[in-house]
Order: sequence, then structure tokens, then C-alpha cells
Amino acid sequence: MDAPLQPFILRPVMPADEPFLWEMLYQALYVAEGDLPFPRDIIGHPDIRRYVEGWGQPDDSGFIAVEETTGQPVGAVWVRLMTGAYRGYGYVDEITPELTIAVLPDYRGRGVGKRLLEELLAAVRPAYPAICLSVSAANPALRLYQRLGFEIVKSSADSATMRMAFAGESYDETKI
Repeated sequence: MDAPLQPFILRPVMPADEPFLWEMLYQALYVAEGDLPFPRDIIGHPDIRRYVEGWGQPDDSGFIAVEETTGQPVGAVWVRLMTGAYRGYGYVDEITPELTIAVLPDYRGRGVGKRLLEELLAAVRPAYPAICLSVSAANPALRLYQRLGFEIVKSSADSATMRMAFAGESYDETKI
């Protein structure tokens, strides 16, 4: 049985958190149970590093979950507007930022990710018509995203692009 979850607080991501965001970027790469993890240097690949590289741009926004008693960061969620040649895997259009989320393995399944997502959604709702993400089709988090209101807008055998519209925005598939 998992140890009881220590109380944690959420705070905005600061530029000094960039090293932790790199770790969270690695942790966000879904690895099915029994599969070998990705090599650590995968986060240096141009298509992946763009999710964190140069953190602190005007449209960057996110939260860190920090264990209250130890001050240890245990998870992060952030959005970044990736446009033009810098599109992410979950790209839907030029005005929709892409979400990235990860929680350290020992803290998964304890509500940290859900709290992070809820905080981020409340924060970005006034700023954007929608947010998007890409998720492995086998990742159990896909169901959490659906429960929170994300809809699949594009899928393949391996992954799904999901979008959550705010304020009744509709999705135009021709923009992908």
C-alpha cells in the first residue's frame, strides 16, 4: 500500500524551476508497464525540448506541486503556446497552448495530477479559448483528461490529441 500522501501546496512555476521542468518533461514521457524507459537524452531532441527550453516566455504558465513538510517539488503542469515551426505533438492551432503534466513516480495515483490540472485550468481559462495536449493511447491519464472535459480531436493507434474548449468554443479540424 502507498504511504499516505503528505500535504502539498501548489505555486506558480518560476524561472528557477526550469531544472525541475526538465525532469518533469522526462517523467511526462509515457512508458507502458514492462517497457524500458526512454534514454534520458531524449529530452534534448528538438521536438521534445521545445516544451521547456527558454522557459519564461510571455505565454508560459504553470504550477508546481510542493510537498509541504519537505519543500520537495513532486509534480508540475504547464502550458506553452507553440506555433509555426515550433509546434508540439498536441498542436491544434496557433492560439491554443499545449499542456504538459507530470508527477514523480512515488506520488502518482494520489490526486496530485488532478489538483495540478484543476489549478491550471482555472488559471488559463480567462486567457485562452482552449488548451490542448497529446497523450499516449495506452496512458491511463487519458481517462482523467476525458473526465475533466478534454475531447479527442485527432487520434492514431498510438496517441490522441485532445482539446478542452472554454466558453463554448468549437473546434475546426481544418486547422491541424
